[in-house]
Amino acid sequence: MTIKDLDPKIVWNNFYQLTRIPRPSKHEEKVVEFLYNWGKERGIETIKDKVGNIIMRIPATPGYENRRGVILQGHMDMVPQKTADTDHDFLKDPIRTKIIDGWVGAEGTTLGADNGIGVALSMSVLEDKTLRHGPVEVLVTVDEETGMTGAENLEPGIFNGDIFLNLDSEEEGELCIGCAGGLDGTADFKIGKVEVPQGSVAYQIVIKGLHGGHSGMDIALYRGNANKILARVLDPLTEKLGAKVVDLRGGSLRNAIPFESEALVVLPQEKAAEAEAIVEKIFADVKFEYQYTDPDFEHHFDKVECTAKECLDPVVMHNVIKAILGCPNGVYRMSDSFEGLPETSTNLAIIRCEEGHIYVKSLMRSSIDAAKAFLADQMRAVFELAGAEFTTAGGYNGWTPKPETPVYEVVRQVWKDLTGKEMKVGATHGGLECALLGAKYPNWEMVSVGPTIVHPHSPDERVKIDTVATAWEFLKKLLEAVPEK
Repeated sequence: MTIKDLDPKIVWNNFYQLTRIPRPSKHEEKVVEFLYNWGKERGIETIKDKVGNIIMRIPATPGYENRRGVILQGHMDMVPQKTADTDHDFLKDPIRTKIIDGWVGAEGTTLGADNGIGVALSMSVLEDKTLRHGPVEVLVTVDEETGMTGAENLEPGIFNGDIFLNLDSEEEGELCIGCAGGLDGTADFKIGKVEVPQGSVAYQIVIKGLHGGHSGMDIALYRGNANKILARVLDPLTEKLGAKVVDLRGGSLRNAIPFESEALVVLPQEKAAEAEAIVEKIFADVKFEYQYTDPDFEHHFDKVECTAKECLDPVVMHNVIKAILGCPNGVYRMSDSFEGLPETSTNLAIIRCEEGHIYVKSLMRSSIDAAKAFLADQMRAVFELAGAEFTTAGGYNGWTPKPETPVYEVVRQVWKDLTGKEMKVGATHGGLECALLGAKYPNWEMVSVGPTIVHPHSPDERVKIDTVATAWEFLKKLLEAVPEK
C-alpha cells in the first residue's frame, strides 16, 4: 500500500504529488510551476504574484452565491532535514514516504506534511465538484519556514473573501487563534588560525540520534540540543587538557532544534586517555539526563588520522564555547493565558565555521513583543561579552487572539456536530503567517486548524492518517455552513 491508496484518495493523491516535487524553502521554483499548471489545467483562475505566491479562485456553487467568501491558506515550502546516514538531495529527490501504525512518515527525512497536507486539502476543495460552498479563494505562499517572505510581500487588495482559514495547525480538534512572533539572532566571532602543536592526536566528536523537532511546537518537550551538548564536551577538553578545535558545526535550520553536531579536535598525545575518560563521563551524564526525551541519543569520540596543519585560535575558541554554554536556550517562560503553552523561548540552532568566522544562530519566539526584545538583549549581552558581534533580523510580530470573532462559533459548532466533541481553543508557540497577512487584510476573520502532525522540522515528522480524513470532512462541512453576507 502507498499513500495514494489511503482515504480520502483525493487529498492523499494531491499530497503524493507534492512529495514528488523538491520544495525546500528558498527553492520553490518547481512547486510554484507545478501549482500554477495544476490550476490552469483544471480551468481554475490561477495567479502567480511577484514573489511566487499562488492564488486560485473558484466561484460559488449554485444556491450559495450569497455566502461570505472564504480564503484557504497554506505554504508550499518544507523544512529540509535528514539524518546523517540518509542519502537524499532535497533539491532533486522526491520524499520517500512510509506508512507505519496509522501514521505517514518519511525514510530518514522530513515528510513535508508541514504544510503539504494543508495545501493538499486546499487543492482538493478546488478539484472536488461535489462540494457545496460560497466563493472560495486559495493562497499558497512561498518561504514560510525561513522568513515568511510570501506573506510579507503579499499585496493588499487581491482577495475578495473575509473568512480566512489557515490550514497550518498541527493538532486535531484544536482551534488556533494566536501565535508567537519571532526574531533571528546571529553572533559573529572573527577567528584566526594557529599551527597544530607537534605530537598532537586528532579526535572526531559526533553527536546524533537526538529527536530535535520544531523549535516552536516541540520546544517545551525539553529535548537535547546538540549544539549545547557539543559545547559541554568541548569546554573541559580545551580548558583542562589544552585541546584545540580544528572545525565544528551543528544544526542546519533556525527553526529546527539541532539533533546532530560534530567537531574535530587535536590534543597532546599524553592527554588522550584522560580526554577519553572525560568525554565518556559527560556523554554518560547526558544520556541519563535525556533518557526519556531522547532515548536514541548516540555519541562518538573516535581517534582519527591527524592531517590538519592549522586549528582555530584557542583564545577566541574559548570565548565561543563559553558563550554557547552560557546563552539562553529552550523555554524561557510559560504562558499565563494558555496552560501548557510556552510564552517565550529561544533555539540555539546553528553553529558554523566559515572563512575566518564562527557564526552562532538562534531563533527567539514570544507571544509578547517586549519579552522577545528583552530575550534578544540578553543574548546580545552574552555574545558581546564574549567578543562577538550580535545582530538581529527577520523579526515579525505575533498574532493576537481575538476570541470574540463570530466565525469562531461557526467553526466550533461544525466540529461539534461532526465529532460530538468540543473544540479546544488555544494558540501556538510556532509562527503562523496569520499575523503578517492579517495586517494587510484587517477585515479578515482568522482561524487556523489542521490534522495531527508530530515532530515537524525533524526526520521523525509524521501525520496521523485518520485525522486527515476528519480534517477533510470538517472542511467540507465548514464550507457548506459559512453564513450569508
